[in-house]
Amino acid sequence: MPDTTRLGWVGTGRMGAAMAARLLDAGDTVTVWNRTRAKTEPLAARGATVAGRITDLGECDIVFVMVSAPADVEEVVTGQHGLLAASRKPAVIVDCSTVSMENSATVRAAAAAAGVAFVAAPVSGNPHVVAEGDACIVASGPAEAYRRVKPYLDEIAKTVVYAGAEEQSRLVKLCHNLYLGMMVQALVEVTSLAEKGGTDRAAFLEFLKGTVVSSDWVRNRSDDLVNRDWTPTFTTELLRKDFDLGLGAARSLEVPMPVGSAVYQLIQSAIGTGLREKDFLSLYEQQARVAALDEDAPADR
Repeated sequence: MPDTTRLGWVGTGRMGAAMAARLLDAGDTVTVWNRTRAKTEPLAARGATVAGRITDLGECDIVFVMVSAPADVEEVVTGQHGLLAASRKPAVIVDCSTVSMENSATVRAAAAAAGVAFVAAPVSGNPHVVAEGDACIVASGPAEAYRRVKPYLDEIAKTVVYAGAEEQSRLVKLCHNLYLGMMVQALVEVTSLAEKGGTDRAAFLEFLKGTVVSSDWVRNRSDDLVNRDWTPTFTTELLRKDFDLGLGAARSLEVPMPVGSAVYQLIQSAIGTGLREKDFLSLYEQQARVAALDEDAPADR
C-alpha cells in the first residue's frame, strides 16, 4: 500500500533543499515553503508543491524545519504566521536546525500546548554530503513521534540515532560542531607548521590522508585546503554561532572547555579579518598570516 503521508518542508536554503530533495527522490509527497520563493523553484521542478504561506503546511501530517538561527525557528513555528497559527496543525514538527537546548525547549512546550509533537533532529553533513546520502541525524523527542518520523529521516541520512525524550539531540549536535571547529583549527595549525618548515602543503596533506589520524572529512576537504578554495559549505559565521551555543551549554553545565574557548577567539579573529561568509576551512588564512608564511594569503576567494 503506497504511503499517503503528506510531508511539509520549511526552509529551502542549501541544506534544506538538499534534504527535501532526498524525500522527493524517495517518492514522498512534499510541500515546501521558503521566505525567498525563488529558492523553492529547483524543488518544484523535482515535483514539490510550493506553499504560499507557512500556515498552508498545516494540511501536512509531518512538517520538517531547516533554518539558520534560533529566532528563525521560533518565527516559523510559534510566530504570528507560523505553523502553530494554522487552523489545522501538523501532527508532528521535526526541526533539523542547530539551536540551543533552551530555544528548543521553548518551541517544544508551545507545540505540546497546541497538541503537536515536536522532534528535534539536527543533522551532520554539508549539502554535498546530504545529496550523496551520507549525512547523520541525531533525534530526540517523544518516542512515539520519533518512530513515526524515522522512516523519513532514514531517507535523508545514512545514520539516524535516537538520543532521548527531550533536548539531548541539541547538545549532541553542538558537541559535534565544537569538535569540528577544534579539529579544523588543529589541522590548519599543523599544516602551516609543515609549510613553514619547507614542506609543500599538498605533500603534507597527502601524507596525513594516509595515516590513522585522517578521516573522511579530511580526505574530502584536503583539495580545498591545498587550493585555498573557500567556497562555503558551512560558513565561519555559522561556526561562530554554534560555538556561542555550545560554550553557553558548557557554562550552564559547569564543564570546562579550554580548547574550545581558545578556538572561539580564533574564529572571531577570522571573522574580523573578512572571512565571515567564507567556508570555515578558511581558518587557514588566519593561521597563515600569524605564521608569516611567504605565500600570499588572499581572504577573498
